Amino acid sequence: MSLLGMKIVVIGGGIGGLAAARACALRGASVTLLEQADAIREVGAGLQISPNGFAVLRGLGLGDALARDSVQGQAVSLRDYQKGEVLRLDLTRLDDQRYFFVHRADLINILAQGARDAGVKIRLLQKVKTVHPGTVDQPARVCFATPSHLEADLIIGADGLHSVVRPVLNGADTPFFTGQTAWRATVPNTMGRGPEAWLHMAPGRHLVSYPLRGGKLLNLVAVQERTDWSDEGWSHKDDPENLRSAFADFGPEAQQMLAAVDDVHLWGLFRHPVAPVWQQGNCALVGDAAHPTLPFLAQGASMALEDAWALADELAASEDVPAALAAYQARRQPRATKVINAASGNAWKYHLRFPPLRFAAHTALRLAGRFAPDKMLRQFDWLYTYDETARGGSL
Repeated sequence: MSLLGMKIVVIGGGIGGLAAARACALRGASVTLLEQADAIREVGAGLQISPNGFAVLRGLGLGDALARDSVQGQAVSLRDYQKGEVLRLDLTRLDDQRYFFVHRADLINILAQGARDAGVKIRLLQKVKTVHPGTVDQPARVCFATPSHLEADLIIGADGLHSVVRPVLNGADTPFFTGQTAWRATVPNTMGRGPEAWLHMAPGRHLVSYPLRGGKLLNLVAVQERTDWSDEGWSHKDDPENLRSAFADFGPEAQQMLAAVDDVHLWGLFRHPVAPVWQQGNCALVGDAAHPTLPFLAQGASMALEDAWALADELAASEDVPAALAAYQARRQPRATKVINAASGNAWKYHLRFPPLRFAAHTALRLAGRFAPDKMLRQFDWLYTYDETARGGSL
């Protein structure tokens, strides 16, 4: 099916929406992206783009821009919260695969410029109330909070956790609190940290840190198990002293980073089910709107990028929109589900409380790192070596 002249509306100006908009526009579609904010921007801090996500950015022609505006990771260091390094994974051994640490705002800027360069029309301050998916004979319709609407051959719902599109296709779902909260902050890299991620593991807690923006900043994500939380989302400002208090027993490395925090956000981690229905009529979901993930494999951005590529690819390869959307869901749902389940099962490994079990687990990691480093590195080949762009044609 040719996308030439096809009218596509993307709802949401985040990573998945901007990537899908560029991918479809480069194939000839007429794409309009609707964003409810007054500018395409991303608050927040850092994220990680693993080789599978970078494959999509490279396929979209944005790989050089990402490499320019990010830090290429060289290693991952798992560390006991008081005793130092337990296991070191050398990312340079990943056979021509590249792993990046990037500020969210920088990635959004790259994708937004890429979308504009491809001819995407970006409309700001667009408050979408609901959508009508349409049928084979009827176009899809976006209905705004004002008494107006917009028709399209395809609507792509890339509107995140609080999507207005997802419940139209699936009904309401009830996320549940995982018993974990997380703080996010960035601090100056006064430690002279190199291009590697550190993960400090402690009973009921862990702290992730890695450099951003040429190594000038360090991104911090601190996760703590707790029972009290009500609101989802990570826009809650918190007192840095609460963060420092929760991690006060960590060693000097962590204390130096935590001492520099002067602005921090806290959010509760909720588990959402993967949407059973990703597409209906002339409407489809991508990214968090379809499959929100916990941050314990750092795959949220890369999964959204993979979705964007796969959707555009199936549209170009199929005979009509319904066939394309069905093929898209069949192609993406099993992988997204596997990744999300792996992420959900990861946190306990960092939070072991029972001292003999912690000792045994850390000893096993040290021995594996010493005698089978490649095996430890290759345990995620199923995730990192996956190249969504290799499954279809190039742009």
